[in-house]
Amino acid sequence: MMITQGCKKSFLDVPPQAQQPSVEFFKTQEDAIKAVNSIYGNLREWKETAFAPMAVESLGSDETEKGSTPSDASFMNAYDNFTVTATDGQLQDFWNGQYQSINLCNQVLDNVPNITMDENLKARYLAEAKFVRAYNYFRLVRAFGDVVLRQHIAKDATEYNLPRTPKAEVYAAIEQDLTDAAAVLPQTYGSADIGRATKGAALALHAKVAMYQQKWPDVLNYTNQVMGMGYSLFPDFEKLFRIANENCSESIFEIQCQSLPGGAATSQYSQIQGVAGEPKGGWGFNVPTQELVDAFEQGDPRKDATIIFRGETTPEGDAISLIGPNPRYNQKSYVPFNVPFLQNQGEDQNVRVLRYAEVLLMNAEAANELGNTAQALASLEKVRARARAGNNAILPPVTTTDKDQLRTAIWHERRVELAMEFDRYFDVIRQGRAAAVFGPKGWTAGKNEVWPIPQNEIDLSAGVLTQNPGY
Repeated sequence: MMITQGCKKSFLDVPPQAQQPSVEFFKTQEDAIKAVNSIYGNLREWKETAFAPMAVESLGSDETEKGSTPSDASFMNAYDNFTVTATDGQLQDFWNGQYQSINLCNQVLDNVPNITMDENLKARYLAEAKFVRAYNYFRLVRAFGDVVLRQHIAKDATEYNLPRTPKAEVYAAIEQDLTDAAAVLPQTYGSADIGRATKGAALALHAKVAMYQQKWPDVLNYTNQVMGMGYSLFPDFEKLFRIANENCSESIFEIQCQSLPGGAATSQYSQIQGVAGEPKGGWGFNVPTQELVDAFEQGDPRKDATIIFRGETTPEGDAISLIGPNPRYNQKSYVPFNVPFLQNQGEDQNVRVLRYAEVLLMNAEAANELGNTAQALASLEKVRARARAGNNAILPPVTTTDKDQLRTAIWHERRVELAMEFDRYFDVIRQGRAAAVFGPKGWTAGKNEVWPIPQNEIDLSAGVLTQNPGY
């Protein structure tokens, strides 16, 4: 069982590494500890959690729009209406952010094997690095299709300028990393190491990667394994996303966000999405659309737990002004106004990457595709039962045994359960429905399945990198 509530993130609290000359690094076990910790610390960095992911992973969907004021960061609208070009800076930031993380992982994977240290700890650190590398490559391949597959630090000039690797090979590399990681990583950690990648995280991510390739037997296998590991749905959906309940029984992997002295890699994930116009709110970007409001069934309590409405009083007692610039904000990233901070609003709010609810929904989808209707309905019902529990909600169980109808019900459940968690856009694309769902916004088949490769990367490669069709 995962440890619940208020877990200390001490493994991130490391001294500045730039004080140690690189020529002296990767010599001792302590160097290995610092290098692996830097991988986790980097995950909360701006390019990993703020504007670029918002643009690339969220704004193309029908559940979000730019938000803030019309003139504030108006360039973000290009992602919402699919007019973005290869020179846009958010594409470059997203690309750089993922490869920066991959580089840190590769440094660990290339250098830590040569350190004389505890062999069990060494194996675990290598597995952690493989998990994070797989996570970053998954984000890249979803966004761009074929990408540069770099699994080692370049040793000479011939290894610097590599061409794009076909996405099937990238997916194969991701899956190998996750297979390797799951074979080594522990199911749980002691309190000082909460937040590190676990066996459950590797299996859950592997299930998601397999789902994007429609490898349904693999999805069912990996999710079944995770479902046997003691995870459980946190009973209160709204409170699940508050700081006090980070790393709870439902958490499979979260990016640990904690303010450190000096402001090193302080997360702005919540700050950019916070309620605009409030002294302790935020910038008001990435706001829910009316389409998302309308997607919830009547009486589904997840609507009010997912969306902050202008003029409401939150369950934590914050009165939201009636005159703010946007009618709605992301409640899942919300941090109550009385939570103290050193540098920005929401700096201690973790980013939920993998939740047990998603494992159940992946299990339901795979079971349905494989003709196991009973298991599909059972896994789906667990998610719906949590939503209605304790809220006197009229949210009836899904009972259809028709495969197509059940698939539609599972897709709907993903939409409302995972809303505002940066999954909807790529979910609809992998379901083959993007032209119908996003077409009114300007999405075009044969082009918008992926974003453009950053033009600067193509220029720096002297044409070795090629552009995606249509851009």
